[in-house]
Amino acid sequence: MKIYFLGTGTSQGIPVIGSSHFVCLSEDHKDKRLRVSVWIHEEDFSVVIDCGPDFRQQMLTSKCSHIDALLFTHEHADHTAGLDDIRPFYFKQGDIPVYGHQRVLANLAKRFDYIFEKENKYPGAPSVMPFEVVNNQNIQIKNQEIIPINAMHGNLQVFGYRIKDFVYLTDVKTIDTSELEKLKHIDVLVINALRFEPHNTHFNIEEAINFINLVQPKKAYLTHISHILGLHEEVQKQLPENVFLAYDNLEIEIK
Repeated sequence: MKIYFLGTGTSQGIPVIGSSHFVCLSEDHKDKRLRVSVWIHEEDFSVVIDCGPDFRQQMLTSKCSHIDALLFTHEHADHTAGLDDIRPFYFKQGDIPVYGHQRVLANLAKRFDYIFEKENKYPGAPSVMPFEVVNNQNIQIKNQEIIPINAMHGNLQVFGYRIKDFVYLTDVKTIDTSELEKLKHIDVLVINALRFEPHNTHFNIEEAINFINLVQPKKAYLTHISHILGLHEEVQKQLPENVFLAYDNLEIEIK
């Protein structure tokens, strides 16, 4: 199973429009971050978690040509605003399955009503098959069982997902101890780490590392990174040996 990091940035992306911050001016490709998303695929299985405003560019760069489903963590724009760009997949495949909390699906149906419309549909608009994600109810997509993981993004509920021994969590600030059972014996954990300073709705570096030490994956990758965190190469030197800053277009394999 391969994990392709489509985007690893925060809601503004890096570089930030109009910014003269030294990270935004960096020429290192690892310091250029699109909005956060990940593609998980193997033979006869292909899902994308979150569909932000950079979705089209991400699909072209990654050469993803088929998706079995879109999984949503929550409804914020940096995770959902690219939904219209599923059109090429829809034209080839038909209705695209989308999975999310009932609240998220309702939000998307309001913002993208022409996609969810069943009657008098606008010609050329894509269509979806919405599926509600419920905590403690596993999802079956093709040959894979997916375990939802319940967490909190400040006061907003978000879902992470476990597929085999891979766990993806983003926009997490707190997670109930009852959910930790779902995180046992994993090979790779992806977790958000916004910056060094505390934030009211996201893990900072210290909180992310403490969570990694609690869960004890073999390896961990940090994502949803702000330019304020610093230069990729400089921050990487400060991390534990099994913790890595993810970067756009990084692909890892889990056997």
